[in-house]
Amino acid sequence: MEHELSPATLSELRRPRPYPAVSVLTPTHRREPDNSQDRVRLRNVVAEAKKQLEADPAVTRERRADVAEHLDRALAEVDLTYTEDGLVIFAAPGEHQVWSLARPVPERVVLSDTFLTRNLVSAQAAERPFWVLSVSADRVTLWSGGVDRVTEEHSHGFPLVRNRENFDAERMERTGDLPSTFRDEGTRHFLREADTAMGRLLREAPRRLYVTGETAALSLLDEIGGGTRDAVHVPHGGLTHATPEAVWEAVRPVHDAEARRDTAAVARELDTARGRRTFAAGVDELWQNAREGRVRLLAVEENYSVTVRDDGDHLIPAESTDLDSRDDIVDEIVEQCLETGAEVRFVPDGTLTDADGIAGVLRY
Repeated sequence: MEHELSPATLSELRRPRPYPAVSVLTPTHRREPDNSQDRVRLRNVVAEAKKQLEADPAVTRERRADVAEHLDRALAEVDLTYTEDGLVIFAAPGEHQVWSLARPVPERVVLSDTFLTRNLVSAQAAERPFWVLSVSADRVTLWSGGVDRVTEEHSHGFPLVRNRENFDAERMERTGDLPSTFRDEGTRHFLREADTAMGRLLREAPRRLYVTGETAALSLLDEIGGGTRDAVHVPHGGLTHATPEAVWEAVRPVHDAEARRDTAAVARELDTARGRRTFAAGVDELWQNAREGRVRLLAVEENYSVTVRDDGDHLIPAESTDLDSRDDIVDEIVEQCLETGAEVRFVPDGTLTDADGIAGVLRY
């Protein structure tokens, strides 16, 4: 199952497909007893997708069989042991993908000429992904972080490993440099390579970056002053060979403190916007401004959701069983804001009580 949504991946997912491009969404559960229903529910929603394929006169027999086969293959790849809060299956002629999301999704099946990506975009924004770079004199490891975990990344040239045979221990002993590995020119060159590789990655997939390592290693990276110059330092050595759990425990206090500061900064921006009359709140007002590209900053409570329907002029509250109801309007607003260059920030539940769970700062 897929987890990482890079800008390049998102662009590829949005590419038009030969009809039908099928998107299957279903909520899932992390824990018992709620997750006992997930397998049956998933099979039912895939069966509904096949039913819609059968009933669609625009789908030829060959394409129906092709897409149905990919739906079956996607279903076989799902490992519910590791599911999060939502699951998305994409299937089209010749391809399929399965995405696990750390954000609930509505149950639905959509046949179109593109995949339905807004729930993926919203889930990634809510997860606030970050990078962790663990450095030592002979190894640099990259980790991808999310809501409550990190996983090691084997891409973009990482992990970087330095051949210990290149160390001249006798020379270092003679010059008195053995205890100070990070003054060695070879080490400096090695960490400069890591800094350059990380800089390339940050240009492709910008995220907050934490760097872990001994104090001397962090000081050397500061001297290099390249791609990692804006990183948050976590003075903790021994993590280049560590488990994901150990890395997460080391980074988590710093990450949580940064999140609290971010939330406070968002609250200050919203207060300032009220005084300048550039403040907007509620899904109806934000939806209108998002479509016009007027939103500069969108703030959403982490678990906020609301079902609405569009009466032509406004969004009004609705039940999920109502005709033309929209269960994922918050995700639509998030994606629309990101499409127009707005900053999207998810904040703890209860932060935006006086704004009905969603608020924004307008450009004008």
